[in-house]
Amino acid sequence: MRKPLQTALLAALITAGFTTSVLAADTHKPAATQDAASSNGFHLPPFPADAHVTQSTTVDGKMLKYTVTVGSLPVRDEKGDITGEVVFTAYTMAGKDRPVTFALNGGPGASSVYLNLGAIGPKKVNFGVEGDNPSDPATLHDNPGTWLGFTDLVFIDPVGTGFSRALVDDKEATKQFYSTDSDIRYLSRIVYDWLVKNGRMTSRKYLVGESYGGFRGPRITDYLQTQLGVAMNGVVLLSPYLDPAASDDEDVSPLPWMLTLPSIAAAHLEREHKLTTEAMTPIIDYTRGEYASDLMRGRSDPQATDRVVQKVAELTGLDPLFVKRSGGRLETQAYLREVYRAEGKLGSRYDSNVTAWDPFPYAPHQRTGDPILNGIIAPTTSAMVNFVTQTVGWKVDGRYNALSYEVNKLWHEDDDANKGSVSQLREAVANDPGLRVLIAHGWDDLSCPFMASVLIVDQIPAMGDPTRVQVKEYAGGHMFYSRQDSQAALTSDVRALYGVK
Repeated sequence: MRKPLQTALLAALITAGFTTSVLAADTHKPAATQDAASSNGFHLPPFPADAHVTQSTTVDGKMLKYTVTVGSLPVRDEKGDITGEVVFTAYTMAGKDRPVTFALNGGPGASSVYLNLGAIGPKKVNFGVEGDNPSDPATLHDNPGTWLGFTDLVFIDPVGTGFSRALVDDKEATKQFYSTDSDIRYLSRIVYDWLVKNGRMTSRKYLVGESYGGFRGPRITDYLQTQLGVAMNGVVLLSPYLDPAASDDEDVSPLPWMLTLPSIAAAHLEREHKLTTEAMTPIIDYTRGEYASDLMRGRSDPQATDRVVQKVAELTGLDPLFVKRSGGRLETQAYLREVYRAEGKLGSRYDSNVTAWDPFPYAPHQRTGDPILNGIIAPTTSAMVNFVTQTVGWKVDGRYNALSYEVNKLWHEDDDANKGSVSQLREAVANDPGLRVLIAHGWDDLSCPFMASVLIVDQIPAMGDPTRVQVKEYAGGHMFYSRQDSQAALTSDVRALYGVK
């Protein structure tokens, strides 16, 4: 996600019943790693050695036995000094020629717990769906949508998220970790270092990024290709934040309003139990056609606004007076209050059909946090901390940051960030005719709406095979995989990308 934190969300923990053995390998760390914190002026205990546990999960009636490894990799500056430590969680299975997939969430400031314990890891915890409560038991269960049956999985927590940490002060951390280019460089090197450490350089390799992780995905892929000599076979971008500039200039350009209208209309269809791909097709056609042209006409055509208001009210089910006062341009936070105002609730920008009570219903503007973001931190944090420290046995002191608002606050957004990652996506696909990309969105997501990716991909040259870059939509929002049917559909599409039955 983006500022404010707009990332994928998820976490989980395993309490008992799945562990068959726990052992601590790598019984000593290199002295340089042990001394890194103190040598940089930080008085932190060293991270423990990598820890391992054997578990199993059942998918489609088939038991998968795998090894979980939680450990860390150092980040070094140009002098070779260790300036940070990145924690990873890896799930590997025995077998010849197994691919390996690296997974990153977004934020900036989000750990990978949401992809791990919600989307594609072998265990999951419930969160992000209407009716889920932060105080519900943070209990892990088998994940029917896990990708572990056809690929090993490595979840990476960027510095400042999860247990990963900087060993420099905030100013230096912003320079080395919390800015666009440095973020891509050190995370790409972590992928490279994990491959080398584990003897997997010749494996087929894939990358999955969610939200701001979707911004990272094309850039990391391009950097690995052209700088570190590691080529991805495929990339999966979940609810990606690819083009920040598309939402600029909302006073003149119709584009910001074009991006969100279809998702608002989709949420309305879903509330009426009418949401289908077929029902969305004319809405998308209207958005990129008559809606865009009428917005551009402005006062040159006095009837244009009336047409827009009438059609937008019809598509969204909103009060025509509210639509008229907005000129048919539906600002996201205003919509999320208006649609549930009569119930005293708010919708989430990550899935507008997930709601919470509005504690300040008479305030002129929303004064509380997002319903989904507020609701997912507790279950994901509790689940992941218990899983890492108790189940796997990686004993560590320190706070776990599922979502770090501090990292988000320290993040430096330079001019390059506003250029997005579309250029790197095009270049990575052009560089490698074997590379395939799946971009996946939830219909209801207003933080990273699907329409942006539809428009982006429609402008990408075919480069021989237009199916190499595809956009798919599913019921749900930013974390559409929280819904079982949508997760199953995603897994089926990903299996096709990986070339497995």
